[in-house]
Amino acid sequence: MNTTSKPGAAVPKGPGLWTVRGAIPRQLYWALALIGLLAPLLGWWLATSVSGADTVFLPSPGKVWERVHDWWATGGLGGDIAISVYRVVGGFALSAAIALPLGLMIGSFRAVQALLEPLTDFIRYMPAVAFIPLVMLWVGIEESSKIAIIFIGTFFQMVLMVAEDVRRVPLAQIEAAQTMGATRTELIEKVIFPSAKPALLDTLRVTMGWAWTYLVVAELVAANSGLGYAILKAQRFLQTDKIFAGIILIGLIGLITDQLFRLAHRKAFPWLYLKG
Repeated sequence: MNTTSKPGAAVPKGPGLWTVRGAIPRQLYWALALIGLLAPLLGWWLATSVSGADTVFLPSPGKVWERVHDWWATGGLGGDIAISVYRVVGGFALSAAIALPLGLMIGSFRAVQALLEPLTDFIRYMPAVAFIPLVMLWVGIEESSKIAIIFIGTFFQMVLMVAEDVRRVPLAQIEAAQTMGATRTELIEKVIFPSAKPALLDTLRVTMGWAWTYLVVAELVAANSGLGYAILKAQRFLQTDKIFAGIILIGLIGLITDQLFRLAHRKAFPWLYLKG
């Protein structure tokens, strides 16, 4: 076999940095990720140190770090983080427990879709903050009201996303199972749900991010603790450094949660990450 290349022939190249969906070395990936995280921090530091911006409007990273340290030492930061995580996880878990089976039904049966999808589409455009007076009236001002706001903010979008994930299951799989005599229950339990599981876990990851964005809204409801409450309280006293600290902490917790979901996805569906 002649392996000599012809004059002028293009030499095959491996995947490059700008190859569409091409793989890159893990070290390069983490280096770029670190640059992406540190570049805004560097820009923030330069903006406060070079321009001499008023700390009331733009505190320096050092001031924010000092605030975090003081908040942890004397201000009960650990308790604020714990109660906020409890509220977010509670509202998200309640939403998922109802949205997953409901979305599965909507995505599987056209009759259920016709009955419930237009209503869900209608309600999901209503802002969650508009429900605060009703939630206070119906649920009260205890912890259940904060969980209810997070539930309202995530549930309806989650239902529709789950239904769409279920509808993406190839019809050929369903028809093949029907040909082999699968019952309606077997179709859902052994064909549709297992095929949709990777997409469903991604949907849960995305909606968990939404749950965190509704935290501040939820802690408007007669709260006296939590990261969202601390941000709102700091706003009243122009404690901009504490506002920055609270926002960054929520972002960090959200980033950790997101990475845990990604890790769970890799562990649960390793065949999706095989190369070749």
